[in-house]
Amino acid sequence: MRENTPPRVNDIEDDDIEEIHFDNDVAPDDEELEMEEITMEELEARYGFLSDVDEDNDDSVYRPPERDDAILTFMKHKSAIFGCSLHPNRPIAATGGEDDRAYVWNVNTCELLYEITDHKDTVTDVYFSHDGAYLATGDMAGELFVHKLQENESGAAFTFRKVWEYSMGDMTWMCWHRSANVLMAGSENGEVYIWRIPSGDCKILPGEGVRCSVGELTGDGKKLFVGYTNGVVKLWDLKSCTVVMQVDEQNPMAQQSIVLSVACDKESPFYASGALDGKIIFCTNNGPVGAVEADGSVECIAFPPSNELKIVASGTLQGQIAIWDYTKYGLRTLCDHKFVEGDETNKFQGGITRLKWISDHTLVAATMDGNVIGFDARSGARKFTLEGHMAEIYEMCYNPHENILLTVSEDRRAKIFNLPQLGD
Repeated sequence: MRENTPPRVNDIEDDDIEEIHFDNDVAPDDEELEMEEITMEELEARYGFLSDVDEDNDDSVYRPPERDDAILTFMKHKSAIFGCSLHPNRPIAATGGEDDRAYVWNVNTCELLYEITDHKDTVTDVYFSHDGAYLATGDMAGELFVHKLQENESGAAFTFRKVWEYSMGDMTWMCWHRSANVLMAGSENGEVYIWRIPSGDCKILPGEGVRCSVGELTGDGKKLFVGYTNGVVKLWDLKSCTVVMQVDEQNPMAQQSIVLSVACDKESPFYASGALDGKIIFCTNNGPVGAVEADGSVECIAFPPSNELKIVASGTLQGQIAIWDYTKYGLRTLCDHKFVEGDETNKFQGGITRLKWISDHTLVAATMDGNVIGFDARSGARKFTLEGHMAEIYEMCYNPHENILLTVSEDRRAKIFNLPQLGD
């Protein structure tokens, strides 16, 4: 490694998982939570890239794509789809959307396997646990449900059984721990809930009345990097429930607007956060160490699986996809995301809603135009474009073993794409 490489953390061990202790923290009773109706305006506040759609949900409002590269399209949803997940070792997908439904279906046949009807508001988050044993779904009102996948004795089929549910008030994000059956979620008042599943043992990271907008688990699985709508970012220790690093208004590097995205390097204690005003700050466990300015609101940030190149990618609502060298805190390259090949203007082709690395050198972007575009992060060159959606893509999930990508969109469709075989 180079001399300026952040120190590498140890691999996650079983003992590390046990360090997330659950004391006798008592979560608020359902009656103590003031449940408010979630409006579309509040939904748009979370998904700032929502577009206007016809209230009749008529497909005629969408322009059909010139081509459809998807190998399969799931069309059960009646409204926009916001959440999706692929099972880690079975041909199963789960999706959830504005129709207050979550569906589980076969990615080879589109066969509907299970329907979750417990939600009464827009389902925004849908995730399988790290081992695929559980499926968690959460909606805008903060109603969370976990279902367990149970195999029949023959092993030929399986069923879903609800094993846990919780009402937390307005939820802003949700994620699983990468190596334990521990579920985490952020809230409107800034609190972060941590549950052990299926027992429901609960810990709460306290808030300050400011919306907790985003959060991501660190590479070692022991901390949580969280952003808030007042521009503050915090690094929480999950064992002690204490803040070990914070960047607030008293720090000259602090962000001055809503934190929209956060990311953690998988191999070292290095973190990045992006804000509405385009500012990206880089942090270690000791605090901020650098900052850069992107062109537009930073909707997503992503570190590659391993980081020999010491880079991080950002995508903005204005369409810029930038690759940053975080050893120099400067721009390495811009990805070729122009309307016309060879165009030297700053006009980009569609805002970026999601970024995902499918290898150390290949970055995939989901766009407001409904396309999926692959780039070589070393040069910024475009590798492929996948079409099929008729509106903006809100979420995507990649299965590296099958080399398939699941995307969900405003057009009420979930699509499965085979990604091109690329040699890195």
